[in-house]
Amino acid sequence: MATPVVTKTAWKLQEIVAHASNVSSLVLGKASGRLLATGGDDCRVNLWSINKPNCIMSLTGHTSPVESVRLNTPEELIVAGSQSGSIRVWDLEAAKILRTLMGHKANICSLDFHPYGEFVASGSQDTNIKLWDIRRKGCVFRYRGHSQAVRCLRFSPDGKWLASAADDHTVKLWDLTAGKMMSDFPGHTGPVNVVEFHPNEYLLASGSSDRTIRFWDLEKFQVVSCIEGEPGPVRSVLFNPDGCCLYSGCQDSLRVYGWEPERCFDVVLVNWGKVADLAICNDQLIGVAFSQSNVSSYVVDLTRVTRTGTVAQDPVQDSRPLTEQPPNPSAPLRRIYERPSTTCSKPQRVKHNSESERRSPSSEDDKDDRESRAEIQNAEDYNEIFQPKNSISRTPPRRSEPFPAPPEDDTTTVKEAAKPSLAMDVQCPMPNLEGPAQPPVLTSTPTPKSELAIIPATRNEPIGLKASDFLPAVKIPQQAELVDEDAMSQIRKGHDTMCVVLTSRHKNLDTVRAVWTTSDIKTSVDSAVAINDLSVVVDLLNIVNQKASLWKLDLCTTVLPQIEKLLQSKYESYVQTGCTSLKLILQRFLPLITDILAAPPSVGVDISREERLHKCRLCYKQLKSISGLIKSKSSLSGRHGSAFRELHLLMAALD
Repeated sequence: MATPVVTKTAWKLQEIVAHASNVSSLVLGKASGRLLATGGDDCRVNLWSINKPNCIMSLTGHTSPVESVRLNTPEELIVAGSQSGSIRVWDLEAAKILRTLMGHKANICSLDFHPYGEFVASGSQDTNIKLWDIRRKGCVFRYRGHSQAVRCLRFSPDGKWLASAADDHTVKLWDLTAGKMMSDFPGHTGPVNVVEFHPNEYLLASGSSDRTIRFWDLEKFQVVSCIEGEPGPVRSVLFNPDGCCLYSGCQDSLRVYGWEPERCFDVVLVNWGKVADLAICNDQLIGVAFSQSNVSSYVVDLTRVTRTGTVAQDPVQDSRPLTEQPPNPSAPLRRIYERPSTTCSKPQRVKHNSESERRSPSSEDDKDDRESRAEIQNAEDYNEIFQPKNSISRTPPRRSEPFPAPPEDDTTTVKEAAKPSLAMDVQCPMPNLEGPAQPPVLTSTPTPKSELAIIPATRNEPIGLKASDFLPAVKIPQQAELVDEDAMSQIRKGHDTMCVVLTSRHKNLDTVRAVWTTSDIKTSVDSAVAINDLSVVVDLLNIVNQKASLWKLDLCTTVLPQIEKLLQSKYESYVQTGCTSLKLILQRFLPLITDILAAPPSVGVDISREERLHKCRLCYKQLKSISGLIKSKSSLSGRHGSAFRELHLLMAALD
């Protein structure tokens, strides 16, 4: 008698390299759970079909990193916001730019499409929330109330309200028709990263970096319950489609919660790291996470997950007995959203009829539209998902079969082993050229987890090449099986060079250490600078930064030029060390420098005072040189952006 095959509850589906540089944002299509959009530091938005290796479409036009992306409910439109504050909307079916929206003064941190109307909401680091009419390319309302960056926006299911979450620890609810705030929900003690409306009832969930999830009653405008003890900051939550429970994507698990009373129904171990978005389709939950340029997708079989009724064995427990649950969990405890019976059509371009409109300043936006492109990279997958508008039957197979799970006792992950086709980034038309043939897709075969293939990204090619220059690159040569000697020689490539570099660095550090033991710290730093190796300077500064008493004014005159080099380095650790050292100098010596320079000249000869004045003038000159660099980098996002903004505030005394 054959033993029945038991499948896993959760498994890793795929890992791809989504961009040529770091991925900065991603989102799943909520209708299908199969469409993935990624935004990167390469200023592109790429479209992917989950569990397929090739990029479907690449959207260009942004000139700064893409900080936020969002798909509309039918998955026909996508909106992307950049670090510069610009917003672009693309029509995915027509494969073209639809709108360019300008108005924010800082990073776009959050976006959402209105569920029925032709509107987009945007939240920015400038603390403003804007509602855009994408038919007329204009801002309808601006909502002010947050004091820090707006991290998440969500429209209510009936389209009447907008919920916002921000770094100021608050959640706010806005009335769209009245254009004002309805309620403010305080209570979180850390930045609020995500908000989500219940699909049916007047209930709102919010997740924060304070490791709590709070549920808010939207009739009484008060907290319903609070889930505490999350393993880390809450970044992604999602209600089950029928509203029976809430899913939370934690660092290494999926947690299933109820809220009246608050309790954890189940915990599923999923090693997905910082999961960025969740979607549900065919009783499967799809989770996606990104790290540097890689994007990974995971699947959880919800038929094997407890979603109501019983309590999982987990530390996040409620002491109240199950008898306190509502007698009929399916019966709503609150008011139900009333949805319109019809939906609005997709926005079309508005023709300018009047002379005043033709002369309006929107010509700059039109230029941005012309420079924004939607390049189809994989026609076969594109046609499968976005059938052309002139098709007789427009029924794209977005609700495909569930993803198959690997066997429970198998440590392999089933995935497609095809190599992606090389994307062609050509900004001019290519006449009389057929699209490159797609590479053959190999049969899906089990691959050991330790050898999980990473699918290379679509790469940016230089502009101006002939189309024929790209064609040879898409050919996939048959890779012969490597013998052991060849494999070892490939593994050793680059090791000799690295060993030489590390040996040289070790020798230089020994030289500095010898000086350190015989002389003062100033002489040691001078010797490190004379070696002309920034890595040695970084190692030395990391030691000096641990003890503020080692810093002297004459040390600053030597270190400041090196700090300027570190702040412009491409290495993250160099930038971090430079920021730390500069912060110590500003906090310890800037008041002294400004006081000495502002003091009246002394009467008589005072050599020590003259030397101190000379050092202060030199430090002031060096700090002024660095201040311009700090100001230009203070608009960056992420950890370094906040560090540069803090330094910019500290350097205000220079003016």
